[in-house]
Amino acid sequence: MDYNLLDALELLEREKGVPAETILDALANALVSAYKRTTGAAEEARVTIDPDTGEITVYGQELDEDGNVTREWEDTPDDFGRIAAQTAKQVIMQRLRDAKRDQVFDLYHDRVGDLVTGIVQQSDHRYAMLDLGNAEAIMPSSERIPYERLDRGNRVKAYILEVRSETKGPQIVVSRSHPEFIRSLFELEVPELVDGDVEIRAIAREPGHRTKIAVASNDANIDPVGACVGARGSRVRQVVNELRGEKVDIVEWRDDTRAFIAEALSPAKVKEVRLNDEDRIAQVIVPDHQLSLAIGKEGQNARLAARLSGYKIDIRSESEDLGILPEPDVAEANAPGAVDAAAEPAATTEAAEPEAGAEPEAAVEEAAVEEAAVEEAPVEEASVEAQAAEPDDADEVDTPDAQDPEPVDESAEPAVEAGAVEPGETEDAEEPVVAE
Repeated sequence: MDYNLLDALELLEREKGVPAETILDALANALVSAYKRTTGAAEEARVTIDPDTGEITVYGQELDEDGNVTREWEDTPDDFGRIAAQTAKQVIMQRLRDAKRDQVFDLYHDRVGDLVTGIVQQSDHRYAMLDLGNAEAIMPSSERIPYERLDRGNRVKAYILEVRSETKGPQIVVSRSHPEFIRSLFELEVPELVDGDVEIRAIAREPGHRTKIAVASNDANIDPVGACVGARGSRVRQVVNELRGEKVDIVEWRDDTRAFIAEALSPAKVKEVRLNDEDRIAQVIVPDHQLSLAIGKEGQNARLAARLSGYKIDIRSESEDLGILPEPDVAEANAPGAVDAAAEPAATTEAAEPEAGAEPEAAVEEAAVEEAAVEEAPVEEASVEAQAAEPDDADEVDTPDAQDPEPVDESAEPAVEAGAVEPGETEDAEEPVVAE
């Protein structure tokens, strides 16, 4: 081994942080394995490397039954320099890879919970790979924002969730759906959070849809909500842009649980909150027109408020709380059951009217006669109209049977049916028998 190799080991120690002694020990162990593969090699051996000159010496050994060395001699092969050079290259490359893995693990092991920025190298339905500069991070599909598209080359921020040491090297797991990712983004935009003047007490999140955070101020002169929102919403807008449009609600933390639950349900206005601390259930009363706003789309606002407060929330309208039933719909009023129920009293009234003036049997007979008269009335009325339409001059009427009709004998006219009225008759005429 020449001095150039020793100089290279010292350079690696300075630049990569790999001690030269570590590489030399690994090289000596590798040379022992290489020596045993040569022809005529002893069963046991040891290799020494002079750190000053780089000279390599191989010693063969004999061991007893207890493993103690009974005899040792120098047995360096003649062409061992070529074997040593090849082995040294492999050992150095392996040690450099191991050293880099250790450095990456030590660098990110203490950064769990920090925010990092990476460039998307690969993305599919299973995971996304991010290039962090000196390491690679993996983002599983479960830690991605739903329906978020990560194209190759995009620069994104992520939250370091875990750093694992594996045989292939350290694995850095990052997340964009974790609730603490919201905290890290706000700390990047709001200096008051870093200084401790404002703090985030609770976070409730449905990734990709909506997030609620509760903030409190440790300084009476600082508005916690205004500090997080920023001038004209500049601070919260940066967070929303990084979240690809996810809605963020910022509410003020309250020590009073009732007031905090009312705040958590914003933007809905709450009228009253009733607590059951034993079962951790809160019954919330809201105005009727605010009920749908308090519940939110598919119950989203109520769910986030429950996670933020730690209480199970039951939302009711004022009408429901007072026991006031809503007015029936028009469809219910026109239902078949409603119509039948309304018709029954009328039929009862009509049947009861004849009983007041006559015997029951006579009333039935009179009703039957009236029904028969009603049925015959349209036919008789049509007959009367036809007779009224005939002209006075019989010569002007042409009939298919005869040109000169015989004069009509009034005494031979057929009997008039019941209920029919002849033209020219007055109201004083005797009524038909059937109508009596």
